[in-house]
Amino acid sequence: MKILLTGATGYIGKRLLPILTEQNHEIVCCVRDKNRFHCPPESKKNVRVIEVDFLKEETLKAIPKDIEAAYYLIHSMSGSANNYDELEHISAENFVKRINQTSVKQVIYLSGIVNDTSLSKHLSSRKHVEDVLYTGKFATTTLRAGIIIGSGSASFEIIRDLVNKLPIMIAPKWINTKCQPIAIADVLEFLSKSLLNPVTYNQSFDIGGPDILTYKAMLMGFAKAKKLKRWIFSVPVMTLKLSSYWLYFVTSTSYKLASALVNSMKVEIICRDNKINTLLKVKPMSYEQAVSKALIKIDESNIVSSWKDSLASGQLTGNISEYLKIPTQNCYIDLRKKKIENRDYTIERIWSIGGDTGWYYSNWLWSLRGFIDKLYGGVGSGRGRRNKYDIHAGDTLDFWRVLYANKEKGNLILFAEMKLPGQAWLEFKIIKNTLYQTATFKPKGIWGKLYWYSVLPFHSFIFNGMLENLIHKK
Repeated sequence: MKILLTGATGYIGKRLLPILTEQNHEIVCCVRDKNRFHCPPESKKNVRVIEVDFLKEETLKAIPKDIEAAYYLIHSMSGSANNYDELEHISAENFVKRINQTSVKQVIYLSGIVNDTSLSKHLSSRKHVEDVLYTGKFATTTLRAGIIIGSGSASFEIIRDLVNKLPIMIAPKWINTKCQPIAIADVLEFLSKSLLNPVTYNQSFDIGGPDILTYKAMLMGFAKAKKLKRWIFSVPVMTLKLSSYWLYFVTSTSYKLASALVNSMKVEIICRDNKINTLLKVKPMSYEQAVSKALIKIDESNIVSSWKDSLASGQLTGNISEYLKIPTQNCYIDLRKKKIENRDYTIERIWSIGGDTGWYYSNWLWSLRGFIDKLYGGVGSGRGRRNKYDIHAGDTLDFWRVLYANKEKGNLILFAEMKLPGQAWLEFKIIKNTLYQTATFKPKGIWGKLYWYSVLPFHSFIFNGMLENLIHKK
């Protein structure tokens, strides 16, 4: 059958796509920018990609009329706009208008658990989107999840950062709020088994694992899995703003996402019942099992998707295609080149750059630059990279965003997402037997020019050292 998959470049969408193609469905993937979409080779024959921006109603004409079911996986919680709830409402209304013109029988929406009488802004927004979807002519199935535990999920990465970095935690009182976490594998099973299943039509279901835990218990459970000793104390004096800054500086999350999550952490996120487990014959795994499975994926460098790869996790505005053409006019350019000894070796070194591997020279300076960026409200270098050896357009790479990655040509283009008085690109390109390493900076006003000249003395040894170590085997 033909299925519409929105949010195809998102955390859930990237993982759901191969499951649906394995079931021999024809998938129409909605993306805002085709340059960010990477399709697994084994799925390509069953996948069609269309560019759609749900905030722009005219673009929805690209959605074919003969689709039979659709997944609505669009969320804007971590976006740059404070009115993300209004944007989510507009997106949902535009979606319903277009889908009503198709042959869709069912829309499946992944929402949040909304059983508390007092909801946070982001949970209220999820509920409003749900209400909009139910106005459609199609059957709507809503799956409401709480904390999702899996490699690359925002919640799991926050838990991992806190436990790994802080032996002793002085935490806000929301640390004792109860929730019902669920493994990403179980979320995907619920999503796939709900597809065109009449028992799920026009209903909402809470999905969760078997454990009801406080956030403190989840942190301690992760520490136990990692065999780390941790002590957590809660205090009543931390305001929401202070709590958000605490998460922002200790973890790799953005401040906007931290703020949205903290507001939700005041609310108990517990399932009403588990009747869907029986209806779909799903037995969710325990929190301990979910953590163990996620850690295995991380150790194997097999993270399929990460919240960090969302454009909302950085400073980039617009589509990456808008930044692909590196400017030269009114720019400062640092071009260095060197003969390569072994093409394959150099390409592998380039494709492994950043994250745990580092930048091959003066890593402490790169870390310092990331720390300074964090102090100024930037992304810092804590995002790392999703996969240790593989890079695709749209991926994050410390405080850079991958714009273009062609391993066969030996060409990698990065765009800086740190706070800067201008825009910066870093490109690696192999032509014949020469590696060209180019740093381009387009300054914004006098502060941009002053910034370039202030960092220029460091370029001579940082960029030279990096270039040398990309080529020569140790």
